[in-house]
Amino acid sequence: MNEVLFGSKNAERVLIYIYSRQEGYAREIARFYNTDLKSIQNQLDKMEAGGVLVSREVGRTRPYTFNPRYSLLAELKGLLEKAFSFYPMNLQQELVMNRPRLNTRNK
Repeated sequence: MNEVLFGSKNAERVLIYIYSRQEGYAREIARFYNTDLKSIQNQLDKMEAGGVLVSREVGRTRPYTFNPRYSLLAELKGLLEKAFSFYPMNLQQELVMNRPRLNTRNK
């Protein structure tokens, strides 16, 4: 929808995913959109290098979030909010539904 603005379809996907769930990691995003993992990783790396996103290491996973110090963060989130409102309702619901992981350890 807004790939012209964001540069590519996967760039839009990354931003919308992180906007709707507050964080995400490459494999999770690629799996959600059923797309190539490497292209999602490239977008995440590019956005982190540009200061839009930040990441941290959690075990072997690297979750990404919006950089609170990014100077245009409020404007970017406003644009993403508007773009998100034009997504089909079923996709909106899937994006905001954050399924918690079950702890399989016996207590």
